[in-house]
Amino acid sequence: QIQLVESGGGLVQAGGSLRLSCAASGHTFSSYCMGWFRQAPGKEREFVAAINWSGGSKIYADSVKGRFTISRDNAKNTVYLQMNSLKPEDTAVYYCAGSYSSAYLPRTRRDQYYYWGQGTQVTVSS
Repeated sequence: QIQLVESGGGLVQAGGSLRLSCAASGHTFSSYCMGWFRQAPGKEREFVAAINWSGGSKIYADSVKGRFTISRDNAKNTVYLQMNSLKPEDTAVYYCAGSYSSAYLPRTRRDQYYYWGQGTQVTVSS
């Protein structure tokens, strides 16, 4: 199993940027597909982006495509989410998640992820 800790959230103006980090400890990080999800107040937790075990395949939600970039450094046991051109509708708690998988395609469904971080708040002001 792995333990996940997110960092990097905060308050930013619309059009600004933030980079979220998720540090993993425990089992072999490179065996895991990693994803980012977010949950706004009163809404369901939704998929944002995912990356496969090697970093060779990435998937994004349509709402963030072209603005967000997911990446990972297996030597540092860390996955990142670079968020550019932020909008007020990006305001949410962002969660890092891990899924033990050697598949080429990353996983995008919440129920495919077993390990979750505690979340980090991102607030975008207009």
